Amino acid sequence: MPAVGAVDSGAVDIIEHVRAIAGRVAGSYGLEVFDVQFRREGSGMVLRVQIDRPGPAATAEESVSVEDCAHVSRDLSAVLDVEDVVPTAYTLEVSSPGLDRPLRSTDDYRRFSGRRAKLVMREPVDGQRHFKGRLAGVDDQAVLIDGDDGRRHRVLFGVITRANLEVEF
Repeated sequence: MPAVGAVDSGAVDIIEHVRAIAGRVAGSYGLEVFDVQFRREGSGMVLRVQIDRPGPAATAEESVSVEDCAHVSRDLSAVLDVEDVVPTAYTLEVSSPGLDRPLRSTDDYRRFSGRRAKLVMREPVDGQRHFKGRLAGVDDQAVLIDGDDGRRHRVLFGVITRANLEVEF
């Protein structure tokens, strides 16, 4: 029996099918799919779709709204029901990646340059395994971060295990 939250090959197929459909639905609202998860949770199966607005999304006015989530949820639910993509009962959740969103690609680091972030590395860089600071851009194979220690650090993408924006008020 797979562990709770484990993903089998059938779930992978469902995720990819949902990702394609959600991409079309989100695209009709000028949005894109950030992530799709299908997993067993305490209440049963949950299909979680995170949507994002392309571009800087630096302010609350530019990010995904509750109305955006409601529109995509309504339309996506209708298409999933008609196409019978998910063969079991599930709860659909549509949301944004959040204020502390993960950073996954070089485009994310470029897009959010100037914002505060936390990077965690698999091996030390400049004697540290994590940095908090302000993203300062990208060069070649690395992200630049102006650390809270007052120094600029160059962190190779290959050593970053996790990176998230920090919430700023």
